[in-house]
Amino acid sequence: MTEPLGARLRAAIGVDVPIVQSGMAGVAVPELVAAVSNAGGLGVMASLRLEPDAVRAAIRRVRESTDKPFGVNIWLHDDVRTSPDPASIPDDVVRGSQAVLNEFRPQFDLPTTLDCPAAAVDLVDAALDVMIDERIPVFSAGVGIPESELVERFHAVGTKVICMVATVEDGRAAVANGADGVIAQGSESGGHRSYGSKLAEQHQAAGESSLVLVPAMVDAVGSDVPVLGAGGIVDARGLAAMTALGADGVLMGTRFVATKESGAAQMWKDRLTSGDRATTLTDGFTGQWARVLSTTFTEAWEDSGAEALPGLLQSAAGSDVFGAAKKAGDDQLQPLYAGAAVSQLSDIPSAFDLVGEMAAEAKAILGQA
Repeated sequence: MTEPLGARLRAAIGVDVPIVQSGMAGVAVPELVAAVSNAGGLGVMASLRLEPDAVRAAIRRVRESTDKPFGVNIWLHDDVRTSPDPASIPDDVVRGSQAVLNEFRPQFDLPTTLDCPAAAVDLVDAALDVMIDERIPVFSAGVGIPESELVERFHAVGTKVICMVATVEDGRAAVANGADGVIAQGSESGGHRSYGSKLAEQHQAAGESSLVLVPAMVDAVGSDVPVLGAGGIVDARGLAAMTALGADGVLMGTRFVATKESGAAQMWKDRLTSGDRATTLTDGFTGQWARVLSTTFTEAWEDSGAEALPGLLQSAAGSDVFGAAKKAGDDQLQPLYAGAAVSQLSDIPSAFDLVGEMAAEAKAILGQA
């Protein structure tokens, strides 16, 4: 007899509904996290680039709104935990990147520059210390694999560890390091690609589709830990399909951006639910490959052939342009992360309602209602 929907994930991390919300910066605010967890799923808070006190305050805000399990996410990328030295970057790379950004600075009366930005302050390890001190229910690692010593530190305080990966090899490594579950990120996924080190070429970074990667991941590590599918999943059909492929649940990002509790700007939510929603992979916004809505900036960046600055220095270089665009509500010069299935979205529901309705509909599709 087939196990009830989400049975293994429930046993592993204590959630009633096998739906995990992606920990997206600027989107996964405490209100969204609590709504998803209160509905029985796993809400995941974003903590990348937050000061330690802000991480602690956000965790406590989530706890004020839910007594259910929730997670906290951060990147473990090699060049994010320790920022590259700006002095080590060739001048032509810096000038090439800034030249593209200079095309758009006049739109916001910003001064042009060809300088390299300063190195980012390392906040990752401090945030991890706060998570351990706060004894969060679940740690969600993204864009990098947690080392065994870090997993042991989380396990010592009762925290479960899940890890998003884009290859079977990384899935095996995460399980070998003690992870309690893995998320197989297919090429359809919105946002950043979950590799611990950046791949040089766009076509390499795309990776395998969910249809290929998820069953391969299940075969490789599914007997040891629960496997969740990610990429191209926006409704109950996607949840049922991933279950049919052997997954124990799903992680969704784009669908949760376009919800009432999401911290995303209304313009972003509207762009995800109507009009032209073609997507592309670019490293022009942060220096890391990410799937976003195609815009004037992504086209100009690709046409330029410029090389992105490493780590998050590309993000720092363009912070004036991207920040001004966000302030102005400009939808062409800021990153609007979106997965390949974004064209299936047409509404902005409550995240709480979405989780419950998806689970019920998936059970009906699978004959478990």
